[in-house]
This record gives sequence, C-alpha cells and structure tokens, in this order.
Amino acid sequence: MTESSASRPDASQGDIQAVMRASQILGLFRPSRPVLTVADAAAELGLNRTTTHRYFTTLISAGLLERSRDGSAFVPGGLLVQLGTFSLGRRAVVDMAPPHLVALARTTRLSAALSLWGASGPVVARVEEDNSNPVVVSVRIGHQLPVDSAQCKVFMAFMADQLHADRLMASAAGTERRRLAEDVARARETGLASTHIVDTDITAVGAPVFDESGIAATVAVIGTARTLPVHTSGPAWRDLAVAAYELSKELGGEHHYPQDFTALL
Repeated sequence: MTESSASRPDASQGDIQAVMRASQILGLFRPSRPVLTVADAAAELGLNRTTTHRYFTTLISAGLLERSRDGSAFVPGGLLVQLGTFSLGRRAVVDMAPPHLVALARTTRLSAALSLWGASGPVVARVEEDNSNPVVVSVRIGHQLPVDSAQCKVFMAFMADQLHADRLMASAAGTERRRLAEDVARARETGLASTHIVDTDITAVGAPVFDESGIAATVAVIGTARTLPVHTSGPAWRDLAVAAYELSKELGGEHHYPQDFTALL
C-alpha cells in the first residue's frame, strides 16, 4: 500500500470533520446573535482560537462569512444570504399555494399539485384532491416527476439555465426528444404544457408559478383522458392558468407570463 492511498481514509475523515465544524460555526448565528466573534465561537465549540480563526478564514474565502463593518466580528456572507433568500422564496410559494390548490381542485374536480425543482427534476411538494369525486387520480408528495411530465416541460421552458434544459431534453430518445423539444417550445409561448400517459390514461396540464426572479414552481391539474382531455384546451386549462397567475401575483412575478398565457385569463 502506498503512502498516498493509506492516507486517503484519514483525509476523507478530516474533510468530514471540517464540514461538521463549519456547520457548527454557522449554526451559532441566530436572531439574538447576528454577529459572531472568533472568541465566542471557540468558547462555545470547545476549540482553541487559532483553529477557530482558521475555520473563519476558510468560510470567508467561500463566501459563507464576512467581516462586520467595524471589523471586530463576523456576519453571514453573501453566499449564505443568497441561499437563504432562495430557500425562503421556495418556502413562500409552498406556504401560499394551499388555498389556490384547494380552489383549483374544487373548481375543476381534479387533483391539483404544486411542484418545486429538485436536484434533477420537479418534485411534488403539495397535493389537493377533489374529495367529491368518487375516483381520484393523484400523485404522491415527494415523487420526482419524469422529464416528459407536464410540470418538467414547463420548468424547462422557463428555467434560467437553458443549457441545463437542453441537456435534460437530450436524455430522451430520438423521436421522444423531438416531441419533447416541440412541447417545451410551445410551453414557452403559451405558458402551458400537457402530458398523456397512454398506458394508464392519466393526463396532466401544468403551468408556471413565478416570483420576482423567475420560475419558482409549477401548478398542475391531474385527471384522465375523459376528465381532463389534453388534445384541446378546455375549462380546466383556464382555471389552472388563473390559479397559477394569482399565486404568481402574490409572489410578485406575474409580469413573467407570455402574452398567450395572459390572454386565457
């Protein structure tokens, strides 16, 4: 065994410990403690000041900490603020969505779902079902939707990173890829996308939800080819558009919609 290979487990363990220490330091910030000194962090974590100062220096380099205005302490850095803002935005749409989903499910007599973008695709975050309907078609919370789902088509149409959207579309087979690209292009123009799973006869129509910076989520209605035809737009499509628009309006993002979408309202 070479010296380098023998040291790898120790190096990995050291990396894990460093991440844990960094998270402990960042975890010391709270509303009652908006600034933090090396001395306070060292005392709370049981570390010596030299080691703690080294962690602080690394966290500054990573954008996770910044020096306070007077230079005597440290505050959360720009990257933390950016991530926090993003996280709060995602939480805001999840918190605001339920009444819109309830109304949409009641009006259309279909299941209504809110999806957020996960690591590699839309993930279902909220679902409201129409309990007055004896047959309910729904989707599980936490389920990651496939690339050809209505919700994913909408995300790909409006996500800021269009290169990432192209890579996702490239993962589909030849004929499916062309059809997917056409659906995404149409969604970019109309603000709506649909899907029909032939094997189960399940259908869905999706629409974007925007905040000030861009697409924040998607709202979809889910049914069957009988209850939610997708070969032509119907009343449920307009109800979906209205629900998505009203939610976006609460988030300050209604100006992002294409003209063809607002014509439905």
